[in-house]
Amino acid sequence: MTLKVWEREQGNWAVLQVSGEMDLVTSPAVRQRVHDAVAEGRRSLVLDLGEVRFCDSSGVGVLIAARRLMRSCQGRLRLILPAQGAVEGSHVNRVLAALGVRRLFEVYPDLASATAETDPLSA
Repeated sequence: MTLKVWEREQGNWAVLQVSGEMDLVTSPAVRQRVHDAVAEGRRSLVLDLGEVRFCDSSGVGVLIAARRLMRSCQGRLRLILPAQGAVEGSHVNRVLAALGVRRLFEVYPDLASATAETDPLSA
């Protein structure tokens, strides 16, 4: 399976919707799209990973690098891992948890909650 990444806007957020497999060959495309968004001045970024069916350590590395990049420019990064997938143990969720890095990310179940401007910790 290949990887597809497309961008859309949701309020003040740039949303990169990712589908397919994030591996050594395909994950550089995600990295490039994140860098492109930052170069365009975007500082609020959502990665919608709901349709990612496979993610290896290369994909995780891209997610961690994206987090680091967004933090370095005082930006915000949020991940979408749908609630249903999280309950069933979606692949990306399992990989992030197994590597002990899931806690590094702000994870949301859907686009509406990921792009809400309220602070989830204050609710």
